[in-house]
Amino acid sequence: MDERWWETGVIYEVYPRSFADTDADGIGDLRGVIEHLHYIASLGVDGIWLTPFQPSPGVDQGYDVSDYCDVDPLFGTLADFDELLADAHALDIRVLVDLVPNHTSVDNERFIAAVAAGPGSPERELFHFAQGRDPQTPPNNWLSVFGGPAWSRVAPDSADDTQWYLHLFSPAQPDWNWRNPAVGDYFEGVLRFWLDRGVDGVRVDVAHGLFKTEGLPDSEVVPTVIDGLRSNPLAMDQEPVHDVYRRWRRVAEEYRPPRLLVGEVNLIPARSARYTRADELHQTFAFSFARLGWEPDQWLEVGRELDAVRREYGASPTWALENHDLVRSVTRFGGGERGLARARAGLLSVLGFPGGAYVFQGQELGLPEVDVPLDARKDPMWFRGGVSRDGVRVPMPWTRSTDRHHGFVPEGAVTPPWLPTPDWWGENAVDVQEATDESTLHLFRTAIATRKRLLADGVFAADEGAEWSLADDGLLVCRRDRGAMIAVAMGDNPAVLPEGQVVLASAPQMDGRLPADAAAWIIPD
Repeated sequence: MDERWWETGVIYEVYPRSFADTDADGIGDLRGVIEHLHYIASLGVDGIWLTPFQPSPGVDQGYDVSDYCDVDPLFGTLADFDELLADAHALDIRVLVDLVPNHTSVDNERFIAAVAAGPGSPERELFHFAQGRDPQTPPNNWLSVFGGPAWSRVAPDSADDTQWYLHLFSPAQPDWNWRNPAVGDYFEGVLRFWLDRGVDGVRVDVAHGLFKTEGLPDSEVVPTVIDGLRSNPLAMDQEPVHDVYRRWRRVAEEYRPPRLLVGEVNLIPARSARYTRADELHQTFAFSFARLGWEPDQWLEVGRELDAVRREYGASPTWALENHDLVRSVTRFGGGERGLARARAGLLSVLGFPGGAYVFQGQELGLPEVDVPLDARKDPMWFRGGVSRDGVRVPMPWTRSTDRHHGFVPEGAVTPPWLPTPDWWGENAVDVQEATDESTLHLFRTAIATRKRLLADGVFAADEGAEWSLADDGLLVCRRDRGAMIAVAMGDNPAVLPEGQVVLASAPQMDGRLPADAAAWIIPD
């Protein structure tokens, strides 16, 4: 087994509550993942990343974890998780779990104890409790990523307890105080719990946001919704955070094979790459790329930046265009048939660029964003900041038929899915795309198989970089070190391809040219 499989691996993100429901409550569960593991295996991916399934009140769809070392009954049991892990490994699928160390839930027993213990207690030192400027004014001007103040009163009606607690996200998600060594010890135990259970690695949520500037002063730059964590330098990317990942890296390397640490580090490449130094995280997501629209100049700029930091720090980029927080690429790239064509080209691109790749469930189907009705939205960001991520989280369409909500719920279920599926959703269903070689699903499977062949043949290599160029006709080219090229026609007209053999394309060539909004893999003759 390749101990550094992630350097060229493709990981499939599973959002369990929207994947498959087996107990008829309208919410996907771990058994739903188990029952569809053969589908995941048929994609050819190297692993899956499971978003949180641990006990949680569900205010932020599981990212408000109340117990880090168990399974929420909503999703099943620890026995179900162990079965999922064993079945996945039997299919040669690695499993990553989400770890959420920046914040917890107000239902976490340690936070409950801190509230009960009162001001000045050791229990409160695990979190950020502070006096306000006055009973109605928070300790500083920080805003929540979800909108509104980043502080809430512990007991608004109490004259005895006038402290506030910090939450960079919703009020239901208090931030841990990582300057207290007890927090680091606690999370090492959490990490070991899952690694001992046999998981192949962890994805670290808000990996750059654990430490806050000492004293919690006002921010000169008042953060905004969505970009808040990136634009408030006092609340993220503090130097002590690197020692946390050095400690975790030592833990990960105690296991055989070593376990993967991948971080959600939403920073510019030069800052994000520092988290992948040789003794820290193995990977960070290339968010500077994942958030792009269909702008060739920006693809060129970011591609060059990511290659430069790869050469400086040694870790290959981890490519993605979608996840559970981002607008679907079909919609982001313009919507309709053109948006789908561009999304197919984008999918082929991230699978061809040097490094690892992450795809989100349904991306292999070319799913568009859904405009979820206002009265059906669940995202706390929508209620506090007016931005909804529900449209990317609509349950998977397994069948064309509207019966069982496109196959998401079991026979006889009367409870609808937690987010509604539109009637047209079945046009994109797995069973529809299984039936044609022209589908995005077929393209995805072919790309994964071709990628594995090119890696085995040495045409693609794990440790190579790339040169990026953009022609006047809008053809973006990523030339890998061994000569293979990923070409993307980002102009309005068909583009002339470089010399070489086209081994895969997202659309047929037109008179020897690559049509607009298409991508191709080219290897030297």
